[in-house]
Amino acid sequence: MSIVTYEKPVPNISESDWSYKLIELRGSCDRNRRCAFTLGNESHRLRNETDLTTYWSTCRTNTNIVDRQSEITRWKIKIELWSTYLQKEIEEMKIEKKENEKAIEFQNLNFTVTNHCLSLRDERGGQDLCYDIASIELKNEQLTLEKLKTSLAEICQNAWEQINKLEELQMNVIRDLENKSNTIEIDSELLKLTKDSENISLKPNPLRVPKDINTYENWLQQCMDLIQIIEQELLSSQKLREKMYLLRHKTKSDMIALNDKVNFGLRKRIYSTERAKYELEWQKKNMKLDKETLLKEINKLEDALDRKLNSKKLVETRYEERLYRDGAELCLDKPTIGLQKENVLLDNSTKMLNDKLNQTKAMHTILIGHMNLIDEQLKNKTHALNVDQRCLQYREQLEDPDRN
Repeated sequence: MSIVTYEKPVPNISESDWSYKLIELRGSCDRNRRCAFTLGNESHRLRNETDLTTYWSTCRTNTNIVDRQSEITRWKIKIELWSTYLQKEIEEMKIEKKENEKAIEFQNLNFTVTNHCLSLRDERGGQDLCYDIASIELKNEQLTLEKLKTSLAEICQNAWEQINKLEELQMNVIRDLENKSNTIEIDSELLKLTKDSENISLKPNPLRVPKDINTYENWLQQCMDLIQIIEQELLSSQKLREKMYLLRHKTKSDMIALNDKVNFGLRKRIYSTERAKYELEWQKKNMKLDKETLLKEINKLEDALDRKLNSKKLVETRYEERLYRDGAELCLDKPTIGLQKENVLLDNSTKMLNDKLNQTKAMHTILIGHMNLIDEQLKNKTHALNVDQRCLQYREQLEDPDRN
């Protein structure tokens, strides 16, 4: 052989087998193409369906977030309005409490004035140191002031506790508003996110549920309860403020009435003391005239006794000289009997004059004693009058400028 050929050392198939395998390959290709076409159509449909599902799920989620934002915003606006009322009520309650504290401070001034007046009136002496109408009114004022101060102190304590409650509630409201604002801000940021945003990522265990998570129903109930609590506390606070206002003005009226009663008692006592003083001065003036009259009468009585002494000397001398008569001339004649009678009359006159002189001197001494007593009484009355007038002047600081 001129050309040498080499064949692969593999078995060759027949033409019929070749044709069969070609037909088999063609059928397999057709089947795979049909499957690929079907699968492509199904994949396209699935992609469209999933894209639509995802799109509308995202739209629904965005709508839910927007609706949730609107709902939270409505509640936030409502709670902010009640928070404004709450803040206003706290300020008004503090103002009312401050006014009541001023009333208590003014009552302390009343206590000081009343105690000072009682101390001043204890400086009176003698019979003027008595439990008169002014003392009674001052004691009543002291007891009434104690009761009024106790009432004001109790209601101020209640106001302080109410302010603490309102401030604590305000802190809870502020915290709730901050949480709502934070939630609205978070939802706003979430609405800005899209599937093409850069700051998105897969999260580990994204569907986990925290243990302290709240249900929507509980959240709604908490919002309603918060507003209801605010309403109740505002109502309680308003009632307490009205009570404080009424008590303060009642206390003011009672203190004005007490002050008027005490001032009236002091003025009445001053009037009585002045009248007694004027009467004592009149008595002193008359007794001074009577004392001078008695003193003149004493001098006249002493002069009369002196004259009676000379007359008695004359009578006794005459009687003694007539005893020196002699003989029958020494008889109990008419002149002798006359001298005896004159001597008896002189003794009686002297005795009566001495008795009258002693009575007059005793009366003069009594008048002097009474005048000294009147001087002491006048001194006490003047001092008592000065004390009561000082009390009235000292109580002028209790005059309320807003009375009229």
